[in-house]
This record gives sequence, C-alpha cells and structure tokens, in this order.
Amino acid sequence: MIIAINPKNPQPRLIRRVVEVLKEGGVVGYPTDTIYGIGCDLFNPEAIRRIHRLKKLEGKKLLSFICSDLKDISRYAYVSNYAYKMMKRLLPGAYTFVLKATKLVPKIAMTKQNTVGIRIPDNQICLALVKELGHPIISTSVYKPDEGLYNDPAGIEERFGKQLDLVIDGGMIVAEHSSMIDLTDDSPRVIRKGKGDISFFL
Repeated sequence: MIIAINPKNPQPRLIRRVVEVLKEGGVVGYPTDTIYGIGCDLFNPEAIRRIHRLKKLEGKKLLSFICSDLKDISRYAYVSNYAYKMMKRLLPGAYTFVLKATKLVPKIAMTKQNTVGIRIPDNQICLALVKELGHPIISTSVYKPDEGLYNDPAGIEERFGKQLDLVIDGGMIVAEHSSMIDLTDDSPRVIRKGKGDISFFL
C-alpha cells in the first residue's frame, strides 16, 4: 500500500498513521534526502530482523538510524566536541556519521565494534516520523537488481510488495548514497563518498 505524503509539509494525520504501523512492528518504505529506503522502529528487534532478511544481511552489518536533532544523537552515541561541531555544521544533510553507541542502542542495531551510523536527513517526512514516534527509526538502502538505488515509491513497492507494511510516496528523488564519515575519534575518516560534500574531511 502506497500513501502519498507532502514532502514539504507532511500531513500530521498521515504521519501518525505511518507511526502506528511502526509501533506495531511494521517495516515501511520511505524517502530520505538520498534514496528511497526501508526502515522500522529502532526498538523493535523482530522488525530489525525482518530488515536483515529483506537485505539478506548478517546480523552485524552497519544499519544506520535517523535522529530528529543533535540533542537526540547524544542520547544514542558518544559525541566528542569535534564531532558535535562538524555535525552542527553539516546536519540536516546527506551524511551518515559513524559513532560509538551508548547503552540505549539495542545490540541488534550495533556493529561488533559497538558503533552505529547516525543520520539527520534533510527530509521533512523522515524528521516528522522520528518526532512523532519519539525515538529513531532504522534507515537502510535497498538496491534494484542490476540497476542501483531506488528513487521512487512504485519501484520499492513492486520489488518488496507484501514484505513491506506500507510505502510512503514523497515524490521522486535523485538517488545517491549518503557520504559516510567515521567520527569515533578526532581523526575523521571518509568511509564512503556520496551525496554530502566531503571536502571538510580531506
């Protein structure tokens, strides 16, 4: 099922509807500022396992999640002064920052190194969902077979169909990965060059 939500002014009634699905353990397709991906409630292990099965992931691959603001990030990750300054400068934006996880993060959402990938996308739908839910949602990319990333809701629904509980139509986007930066210490490391400008870290 596809629900169209206004990408600039998300309708609160529709946001609440999606959040109810997330609270019940649902997995949804939704737009970010970089791709159409799939996600679920960070605190629902069974929903995260569903995403692992969809992506055919081993349990300890990095899954990123979306926070609502910098204060929210500090609840789930250890943020140095340097990391805070860089994130304040660049977020919301097309970045995934790798940080050490706090004890609030479920083990299933961490890597073996106890790190997490954290995003604040420049996308009003994402941010409205996280604020309404009250805590982060998982954000992970999915690929079209032999084609690359999804940039449209119809493609996501066609590929995953009944494996997803709902797909949000937030319009077409230019699909490209976020830039991934390791900020676990004060020597930043570019893990992946993507949509976000990485010149700050070179």
